[in-house]
Order: sequence, then structure tokens, then C-alpha cells
Amino acid sequence: MSNLNAQEEGKSADWVPAGDMQEEISLEEMLKLPRETIFMTGSEAARESIRRANVDMAIAYPITPQSETMQQAGYLYDEGYIKDYYRAEEEIGAFSAISGASRAGVRSLTATSGPGLMRGMEAISSWPGARTPIVMLDMCRVINTPLAIQPDNIEISFLLDTGMLVLHGENQQDFYDFPLAAFMVSEEVDVTLPCTVAVDGFFVTHARGNVSIVDRKYKLPARDGWKSAVPAMDNENPPARLSRDAPIQKSNFISYHMHSSWQQEVFSAVERSAKYFDKYLGGLIEVVNPGADEMIIASGAAVSQAREAVRQEGEKGNKVGLIKVKTIRPWPRQQIIDAAKHAKTILVPEFNHAGWLHKEVCTTLYGHSEATIYNGPRVFGGMTMPTEMILDWLAEIRNKTGSKNLFV
Repeated sequence: MSNLNAQEEGKSADWVPAGDMQEEISLEEMLKLPRETIFMTGSEAARESIRRANVDMAIAYPITPQSETMQQAGYLYDEGYIKDYYRAEEEIGAFSAISGASRAGVRSLTATSGPGLMRGMEAISSWPGARTPIVMLDMCRVINTPLAIQPDNIEISFLLDTGMLVLHGENQQDFYDFPLAAFMVSEEVDVTLPCTVAVDGFFVTHARGNVSIVDRKYKLPARDGWKSAVPAMDNENPPARLSRDAPIQKSNFISYHMHSSWQQEVFSAVERSAKYFDKYLGGLIEVVNPGADEMIIASGAAVSQAREAVRQEGEKGNKVGLIKVKTIRPWPRQQIIDAAKHAKTILVPEFNHAGWLHKEVCTTLYGHSEATIYNGPRVFGGMTMPTEMILDWLAEIRNKTGSKNLFV
């Protein structure tokens, strides 16, 4: 922000944006720094992540439960941690505008929830093909009729085949860690793709948890708009895939081949992102009690309920394993196969009606596992999932097998 703009906003002429006083360091260096643990909401955790992300442009449109997080981003803009920020007129406008910012070569952030994501899907689905490394925070909520604002993550299923990178955070700590990794990975030259960091709304955004953060005096290196799969747009470089030759515009083999090869490259870039997420997130999955006969595979807030179920089963002398899936795209296929190969029983708890994670798990383990994969437990429409529900499922499955305790 210039001094002229600062004066217009009521700041003194010698006002210095807070972001200008931060020190740029790599994410590798940041991950090694000492951390302070603070009890905060998920929205506040996202704010602290954005504070350290060196964001150039943020654009969003309010929708519950995303609004509180982007309100926090507004405070960061006022303090000078975000260079430019405004509220769009609606979702399609927000997602089209942030696409233009990213194409111009600056680090770009947006956010949404449930129906807002669905309304902007036309614009969102164009991001991967344009190779725009936008980070979108998605605070999941109900999209099904009847309309509600409660938590439900069925919307993630609509992103899986767009060519976007998709992370699904468990808690407030993930909502701090995952966006930082998302910015860095999305901007890698051999990736250059948008990334969604999803969390389950309210369960994460409005609840509090312990979050370990580094000193605010540090921030990520700025984006180099020329260091990407598609150069930044200027007067000499039109937007990616802008076809100016009539033969390519027509429905013929050249057009088909162009679109086919470009899509193959996008989805190959998704796979190439895996090595970077593996480094920054400490693995694409987390495994608790490896080698257990009974395993739970979960992502998002369902992981927290599963952790408690695993703990309570352990107190009874039962070894139950847990596979936390951090990255939905790239999908950690081989890691899941390796972690679940000993399992005889697998539960996939989810906060949605469709069971998109269960489908992914079944497709992955088909031909690689002899386990019985159970389609749940599952809640949706804003319902919570008590740990007792997972424990009851385990008990019922054991009774079906004729053994009250598989681990004695």
C-alpha cells in the first residue's frame, strides 16, 4: 500500500505495512523453527497461516461459515500483511477475479463454503486448465435440500476430478499448516495448479484447539510469476489455452487432441505434487497402530472421532489402527495399500451422505486387500458423530464374526 493510499485510509504518512517488516524464509526453514502453542479457533488458525503466507491478492464473497475466516483476512489487509483485498459481488465474480489475479503472476487466495462453491464451479473448474496456482479455503457445509448451514463435506466430491489439488484438514492445526504447504506446492514449476484446503465447517472453523505457530516476523518467499508451467499473463502473453487460430477452434481432430493432451498434463501435474506434499506435510497419510487387523480410514474431522475410538479401544486391550488421509488429490494410493494390507476389517467414517471417501478406498484396495470394507459409520446434514458410534460399529462387526474380541 502506498503512503497516499495509507493517508486515504486514515493512516499516517510514515505507516509501514506489517508484511514489509517480515523476513522471507523457505517453508523448509519455517518448519524447523520453534513454535508457540495458542488455543484458538480454526478461523484464527487460518488467519495466522495467511499472515505468514505473503499473499498478494485475496478476493472472496461472504458465506457461512467461511465469512469469519475472511473477516480475519480483512484484518490482515488492514495491518499490511495482505497487499490487496476486496469483497466480490458474488461467487462467480470472486472466482473469476481471483483467476485473473493469479494469471497476472501474484499469490492469490480465495475462500468459500458449500453452496458458494457450487455456484462458482464453472469458474473453479477452469482454474486447473489455465494453470492458476490459486489457494482456495473451503469450509464445508450442507449443499443438499433442504438448505442448511450445518457441517457436511459432500462438496469435496465435486472437486475430485477437476484437476485441482485437494487437502482435507482434521483440525485447527491442519488449518494453519495445510495452507502454507498449499501455496508452496501449487506454485512449483512442475505442478502449477490450484489447491483447495478443505475443513469441516464449524467443527473446525468455530471450535477452538491448540495450534502451534511460528513467530509472525517470518513469511514465505514471494511468488515468482514467471517460474511456472504457464508464464504470467501480460500484453505479450495471452491467457493459457487461448486459441487464436481458426482450425483449432473447430470441432476436429486437432481440437480433440489438444484438449486431451492438456488434460493429461494437468492430471499428471496432480500426481507430481505428491512428492512436495509428502515433504511439507510429513507424509500424505498418518498411520496409528500399523499392522492392526481392524483399521479405520478417515479424513477431515472424522479423524478426531476415530482417534478417540482408537484410544478407548486401546484401554480395553484392543489394537485398532487408523489411517488419516491428508491429501485427497493427489490420492495416496500406494501408501493406503501398504498401510491397510494386514487389515481384516476396515471402517470408513464420513460426514456426508454419498460416501465419497469410501468409494475411493474401495477402488484403491480392490485386488490388494482381503479386508471387509464397511460403508460407514456415516452422518450428514450437520449431525455429529459421537465416538460411541464408531465403537458400536466395531462391537457389532465383532459379534457378527462370532468373536467378542478379535485381539485376545
